[in-house]
Amino acid sequence: MTTPRIRTGRVFIGSSLDGFISRPDGNIDWLTDPAPGPRHANISSTQEVAGWESFFPSANHLVMGRGTYEKVLTFDGWPYPDKRVLVMSTTLTTDDTRVTVTRDLDEAVQELASSEAGQVYVDGGSGLPLFGDLDDDVQLELVASNASGGMVNSTYRVHRPRPSNQTKQPSTVNN
Repeated sequence: MTTPRIRTGRVFIGSSLDGFISRPDGNIDWLTDPAPGPRHANISSTQEVAGWESFFPSANHLVMGRGTYEKVLTFDGWPYPDKRVLVMSTTLTTDDTRVTVTRDLDEAVQELASSEAGQVYVDGGSGLPLFGDLDDDVQLELVASNASGGMVNSTYRVHRPRPSNQTKQPSTVNN
């Protein structure tokens, strides 16, 4: 009997207060080049929240959709030179050797398993639910929240029912 490998999936997403990650045309200038405005307060919790500088280096694989991939192609340079990048798309064809295209979630999971992925960074969104339809509610515990420069970074612990033969620690999701 083989035991499935447990990976840690991590999400680091910029979102507007009303839950959007881009303008309807895909523009993210509100996030990358915000208009001048009031000075925001810095608010800290008693537990440090992982910022981009510590979050990003900890991920060795990225999974994104076609829309996010096409947005990344408009950046000045490829931001993931040391990461394995999977692009999920049912229609994308590309000769870009920096990415592996997978057609569905099962294929992406197989690719991650075959490459011994550890920390997996899930990037982007498309106006569809990030995690799709879920069979059950996801129990989250807010463990820290910091605000700096108008951005709020929150860390949640994901609580999953434990199988009777395992004692797995809860995962952490950054948003």
